[in-house]
Amino acid sequence: MGTHAMSARIVVVGAGQAGHQTAAFLRERGHEGPLTLVGDEGILPYERPPLSKAYLKGTADESQLWLRPETFYARNTVERVTGSAVGLDRAARTVRLADGSVHRYDHLVLATGARARALPVPGAGLRGVHTLRSLADARALKAQLTGAAHVVVAGAGFVGLEFAAAAQELGHSVTVVEALGRPLARAASAATAEHFARLHERHGNRLLFGQGITGFHAEGTGRVAAVELTDGRLLPADLVLAGVGAVPCTELAETAGLDVAGGIVVDSRLLTSDPHISAIGDCAMFPHPRATTPLRIESVQNAVDQARLVADRLTGTTRTYDDLPWFWSTQFSATLQIAGLGHGHDAELVVGEPDSGSFSVLLFRDDRLIAVESVGRPADHMAARRLLAGGIPLVRWEAAAADFTLKGHLKARTGRLVPTPA
Repeated sequence: MGTHAMSARIVVVGAGQAGHQTAAFLRERGHEGPLTLVGDEGILPYERPPLSKAYLKGTADESQLWLRPETFYARNTVERVTGSAVGLDRAARTVRLADGSVHRYDHLVLATGARARALPVPGAGLRGVHTLRSLADARALKAQLTGAAHVVVAGAGFVGLEFAAAAQELGHSVTVVEALGRPLARAASAATAEHFARLHERHGNRLLFGQGITGFHAEGTGRVAAVELTDGRLLPADLVLAGVGAVPCTELAETAGLDVAGGIVVDSRLLTSDPHISAIGDCAMFPHPRATTPLRIESVQNAVDQARLVADRLTGTTRTYDDLPWFWSTQFSATLQIAGLGHGHDAELVVGEPDSGSFSVLLFRDDRLIAVESVGRPADHMAARRLLAGGIPLVRWEAAAADFTLKGHLKARTGRLVPTPA
């Protein structure tokens, strides 16, 4: 970096999970130089997963969202700056904020995250049409959900389904509209998707597949009153959540001339095309040995593990990023845990009983286990993470045996049993 690693001036742009963890890991690893964390929300870094679940339902308040208290940043001499980064001078190694202030760096970490994708249809700006990405979004949704009689969710991905479950548990009538033929189409197997479709229907949610939204209709006050579908139907709606994905925040990188292609492009060490700049978390497009093409992953695991790698590199330990991806989602009383990357699987095998709400779906490609989706089976999830991370082989015929279990296979291969989850 041109400066001794432990005394380098480091600026982190983005104060979400990835940015916060970068700062925390740097201090944990003994970095002594100036450390600045730039965020545009003006509040402490916080957890996002509860926003679509516990926070909306009122089982977690805002004080439980903070990743660390204010004293943590003071004690670790992490300078927290509120502002939007609007300019990057790579030659001078400075970041300019919207208020005109300039911050110099020896190394810059871009953890700019992603923003919710808006539906590009007429009426998307009406009152009552929401996205859910930030605490401010969740506050607005929570406030307006109280009096909503008809709730429509656009998109049956994780955020849409988690919100739909929370809204239904709060007593609302919910309709989920999905353009594809099933829920979680880009995230989970057909067997897992079918289970969650049935779960929502059993709880009273209405699911409409193969339907897009062509517009929103207003009442006289400028508030949404109905949703128009591609087949012409109108659904009554006084509150809408657009859960149709996210767009990486790459503008700062683009204007600075960094490589951007579906995200800020980084190498296996999470370095951008400028060796003085790293990019991590939701905004980064990175290579991974488990994927044939670069990935952009939105998950807590990815944010934390990439922050750890960058902190290691900046304090003297260089390695490549190959951490096993894993994810989770809670809807009603069901928890889905996914280990690995199931994209491109050509076979799936169900272990357990989906009707009982306790099963795992093993996903194979070329007869090799690549991912495991577990519902109500935390021990299976932990065993799957051990198997996949350790490169322990499992072929389909072994898993098809009548007495097969993931825990048993792990023990047979390693001589060690996976710990029972707490």
